[in-house]
Amino acid sequence: MAFFLQNLFNALQWGSFYSIIALGYCLVYGVLRLINFAHGDIFMTSCYFAFFIVAGLTSFFALSGIPLFIITLICAMALTGGLGVLIERVAYRPLRRKGVNRLYVVITALMVGFILENGNLAFLGASSRRFPDLITKQVWNIGPLTLTNLKVLVIISAFVVFGILQFIVKRTVLGMAMRAISYDKFAIPLMGIPVNTVITFTFAVGSALAAVAGILFGMSYPVMDPYMGMIIGWKAFIAAVVGGIGDIGGAFLGGFMLGFIEIFVTAIFPSSYKDLISFVILLVILSVKPTGFFGIARSTKI
Repeated sequence: MAFFLQNLFNALQWGSFYSIIALGYCLVYGVLRLINFAHGDIFMTSCYFAFFIVAGLTSFFALSGIPLFIITLICAMALTGGLGVLIERVAYRPLRRKGVNRLYVVITALMVGFILENGNLAFLGASSRRFPDLITKQVWNIGPLTLTNLKVLVIISAFVVFGILQFIVKRTVLGMAMRAISYDKFAIPLMGIPVNTVITFTFAVGSALAAVAGILFGMSYPVMDPYMGMIIGWKAFIAAVVGGIGDIGGAFLGGFMLGFIEIFVTAIFPSSYKDLISFVILLVILSVKPTGFFGIARSTKI
């Protein structure tokens, strides 16, 4: 039982990263039917934003602990949200206006990801950097279990982010507009809804979610490199598809599902088998339920 509970908490932490990133994928896909394959690299960029924000704050102000964490989180979310808006304006909006095939948009998203990776590599070098300690790590021993304050913070943050996003999408005017565009993007401009404003807001929120995941990940595993977002971004996308990428709850669940599978596979089998066994399981799930657990098959009249 102790073995199971310890790995359960580890899986909740690891799944939290996937879930927050998967929510960013889901948000953009839900509005534009676009897979933003640069999302994992936006996650990576947010870690570097936070790194330099902390360096600037600690150079001029005597900040540490919770105040430093909160200010860094807000600033990184703002910068990363701005980066998402810039990417949408420069890379995606011109293609959307011309009504090009979605394949070209996917290729553009992949290119944006490569630009972020190699731009980071060109300006900052290939050497790994250590993410700063924003909060002093505390270890709690509860019977046979070992928990840390960072692990608890990551898990709680994932559920808070999910709750806030659900509120935005379900209870606000902008959320209603986002759902309306997802339902019929051609009729919505006729109703007086500013489509570009809603799409800009969607990219800002989705990128800000990547910043939340980036800072929490950096605090938990404090080694940064230009390619750190590629693998975790792809895995979060797959998790979102398994859960049902068109559904926020499904994407959130899919992230935890992948986290649970990876942690328990690693606990039972050699770690080199982790990705092999994990993705075989996910492939079997998709072969039975191609739309994911909560995804809905959409029919198109031609």
